[in-house]
Amino acid sequence: MNAKRAMTLRAQWLGRELRELREMSGLTLKEAGGHIQRDGGTVSRIEAGIYPARTPDVLAMLDLYGVTDARRRDGLLKLAGEVWQSGWWDGYMEDLSKVMVDYAWVESRARRISSFDALVIPGLLQTRAYMEAVQAAIVDSSPIQITSGIRFRLTRQQILTDPEPPLIEAILDESVLHRCQGGRAVLKAQLEHLLLLAERPHVEIRVLPFHSGAHASPEGAFRVFEMPEPYPDVAYMDTPGGGIYVEAGEVGRFALKLEHIRRDALKPPESREFVRAIVDRLQ
Repeated sequence: MNAKRAMTLRAQWLGRELRELREMSGLTLKEAGGHIQRDGGTVSRIEAGIYPARTPDVLAMLDLYGVTDARRRDGLLKLAGEVWQSGWWDGYMEDLSKVMVDYAWVESRARRISSFDALVIPGLLQTRAYMEAVQAAIVDSSPIQITSGIRFRLTRQQILTDPEPPLIEAILDESVLHRCQGGRAVLKAQLEHLLLLAERPHVEIRVLPFHSGAHASPEGAFRVFEMPEPYPDVAYMDTPGGGIYVEAGEVGRFALKLEHIRRDALKPPESREFVRAIVDRLQ
């Protein structure tokens, strides 16, 4: 397995759990390595997520660390299987950042995706023409990366039609609805697409209007992924230096931001009326 494949978010999650269990049991890296017939350096790389642990090694570690809770054992063994499992997203390792490949994996596993967007419509809800306009405006992307990025987003959108799709809550700052990405016709088609998506039972669109004033995320857009066990909930935000994942206790800060923004936003029926009014003005 190459280094790009090994250093994934899921490998890091598994490694962190194994490190915490080892430290709780009072064992050294060397002692843990001896039990699974590996050196301490290998155990350290597993715990760092650099080297993906194989399921038999994880099973041996759980026995060594005295983990008897069936639910936790099953969860960690499931995560160990995920570390080695290939998905469609792995085909984008050469063209896109590892952060975005990890993003597709997290998105595909989430049971609920809540987002606040202040610049563009979120990728899951974009039309092709709209995403082409967004991608073309990125100044440091090559034509290959732009083409790959569009194909990547379109493939991600397949989760919208899964038999058990995630619940999606998209809160959009009003400015997003007025910015003519690709021109008026592209924006109009995009907003009509939003209205169609909002009719689905698992998609909720809210608008944060200008008149609501200052809001709880002046730093910009972010997402909160509520995950099923054994995965931790995770928040994500883009920065000029690349995407950032926030886990553990820090996710609560983003959940609180969402709560305040949701409180100030229009309710879904009012939001649909708001979007429809903008579409009518784009005629």
